[in-house]
Amino acid sequence: YCKSYSRFIVRFSFQDLTTSSSSSGSRVSGSPCHHSDSNSSEKHMSRASQREGVSPRNSLEVLTPEVPGERDRGNCITSLQLHPKGWATLLRCSSNTDDQEWTCVYEFQEGAPVRPVSPRCSLRLTHYIEEANVGRGYIKELCFSPDGRMISSPHGYGIRLLGFDKQCSELVDCLPKEASPLRVIRSLYSHNDVVLTTKFSPTHCQIASGCLSGRVSLYQPKF
Repeated sequence: YCKSYSRFIVRFSFQDLTTSSSSSGSRVSGSPCHHSDSNSSEKHMSRASQREGVSPRNSLEVLTPEVPGERDRGNCITSLQLHPKGWATLLRCSSNTDDQEWTCVYEFQEGAPVRPVSPRCSLRLTHYIEEANVGRGYIKELCFSPDGRMISSPHGYGIRLLGFDKQCSELVDCLPKEASPLRVIRSLYSHNDVVLTTKFSPTHCQIASGCLSGRVSLYQPKF
């Protein structure tokens, strides 16, 4: 039984080791004046990056996504996966105060910040769907397909295959001006207990799901 939830998305930015190594070497071999100039130049670049809205290297960024119907209710992120092409993130969110759960897709946006806590990127809710909160308190793991066109999500005693439209188009071809519902492509039910995890095979046309009692089911399409 798991109650440990994460409320934020955390993004790390690491300094290029090659640049760091060469920069370090130049400081050792350079004169004191060169060392001072280097520090001055780095400070100037850091200030310029901050003015342009770019996060400095080795920085930590915390993004708080909006959840449909949130308003006065608190929500917890219980499952997270990045889009295979890095365009978006997929979240399963659960309400702290009622039995409401959501599967949400958020697009990463570069540019002007939406909140003070996200200086470089912001999250925009593009698609969502309400889930059946069966087995309250357990984490339910969802996932993208390897090509990012479909989502497999635990739904009660089975799973739902979701798409951005009925044709299973790419996310970039289905970006709405306002958040819109995910489309249910197919529902699969074969368990006698609550499904907690589902995963696409990275190499085969196959999906797996696992339930609370420990049973694993495999699905493949009929051609």
